[in-house]
Amino acid sequence: MNELKKWTLLAGICYLVIVLTGILSLMYIPNQLIEWKDPEATFSNISTHLGLFRWGIVASIICYLAYLILPLLLYKILSPVNKKVALIMVILVGVSIPITMINLSNKLDIVDLLTNPVLGSLYSKEEMIKEVFFLLNKYESGITMASLFWGLWLMPFGYLVFKSGFLPKLLGILLMLGCLGYCINIFGSILIQDYGKLGISKWVSLPASLGEIGICLGMLIFGSRKNK
Repeated sequence: MNELKKWTLLAGICYLVIVLTGILSLMYIPNQLIEWKDPEATFSNISTHLGLFRWGIVASIICYLAYLILPLLLYKILSPVNKKVALIMVILVGVSIPITMINLSNKLDIVDLLTNPVLGSLYSKEEMIKEVFFLLNKYESGITMASLFWGLWLMPFGYLVFKSGFLPKLLGILLMLGCLGYCINIFGSILIQDYGKLGISKWVSLPASLGEIGICLGMLIFGSRKNK
């Protein structure tokens, strides 16, 4: 039991790093800098706050590295429940890592475009604005592809949590529902124009948010709890 608690605590800490850096890189910093309906304002924001933009890239790298380690820790904890399902969980996460890392090159290209005087001299300001906005949209497309695997891994993970016997079954259910929510949002955004305006996305993504934050806290609590 002490060994299980040790690995669970490590997984909880790793998950917490993912949650915090994910919020920073995918939500907070983009909301501060990017205005999707105003390319010129976006260019001005990034140029003025390039340091913040760089920190967003660093946060993404830390997030993806932690995300690479997390399923290995979870495999150690949950493979006794079902080894085949645990292996599928690890594979689904592993597939997403190259996608996300390569996708970050779009943001690195933006930094290079704004800081390299030789490269910058090849563009007029109007062309630079277009190029920066194009790279941001390309990055978002990459995030959409990665999100498919961010959702799919929650199904085997949720199943293992549900069957584990030491983690709350409700969290397992929320994680499995979160997988469905991810898939609905991804295919909805591809198939339906202005899908985001329908208001469905916030509701169907709620189980994943509650499940992931909940399981992070659950593992931290279980792992740090002393034996009676």
